[in-house]
Amino acid sequence: MKIITTISEMQEHSDRLRNEGDRIGFVPTMGFLHEGHLSLMRQAREENHILVVSIFVNPTQFGPGEDYDSYPRDLEMDASLCREAGCSLIFTPDADEMYPQGNVTTVSVPDLTETLCGASRPGHFDGVTTVVSKLFNIVRPHKAYFGLKDFQQYRVISRMVQDLNMNIHIIGLPTVREEDGLAMSSRNAYLYNDERSGALTLSRSLDAAREMVSKGIRDPRVIEEKVTGLIESEPTTRIDYVSVVDADNLTPLSTLEDRALLALAVFVGDTRLIDNAVLEINED
Repeated sequence: MKIITTISEMQEHSDRLRNEGDRIGFVPTMGFLHEGHLSLMRQAREENHILVVSIFVNPTQFGPGEDYDSYPRDLEMDASLCREAGCSLIFTPDADEMYPQGNVTTVSVPDLTETLCGASRPGHFDGVTTVVSKLFNIVRPHKAYFGLKDFQQYRVISRMVQDLNMNIHIIGLPTVREEDGLAMSSRNAYLYNDERSGALTLSRSLDAAREMVSKGIRDPRVIEEKVTGLIESEPTTRIDYVSVVDADNLTPLSTLEDRALLALAVFVGDTRLIDNAVLEINED
């Protein structure tokens, strides 16, 4: 396994690999890896000749007052996990390498970024789409793998690739959870004991929503109110949003007819966590 820090070297390796006929699978990350990342890596390794992982805490997707400076970092641990997962190349540039002085271009995907996290974190998705498009141009993968815990990000990246005619297959894989149901996240490291317990209301509320749908409830407002009440019953939580939206275009729904997404963003203490569930409507 080789660790690469410069764009030029990464591009040279990618060009050579593609010219030799190797298929490149790519997992972009911000590091502090966990089983959720590793599940993406294993899938990418299985489906491609070469696995490339990027580790880059992207400053442009963090807003003022967010946790860019304190975001957990441990390159030595990450490299060890990547090696065990069969990674061939780690691309880990610094911010000056990715955004040299004078860099002014951004990539934006309107509509899909106007709800959910896009509404509560202005500019966040412009940072995501810009850095991911840069990474795609540098790594030049055939397939790229994203976790569906951030369902909106998956939709936004898929649309960007479609609209810009990028010849990359975007693959979304299911959320990986702890044994108690908490969705795996690098930010879980911030949680104290009582906050860790409070964070479980996210997955429990998703389970409650699924049960409501199975019993025939089709009013998104009723589901949102139930989920809101469950989360607010925990003293460590503060809701950013609870929203039932169309699973394809992420717009609010007036009734559930086919396939919907229940998306949550909740502060547990000072830590902002996201989670979601696809609500399938199966009418017999």
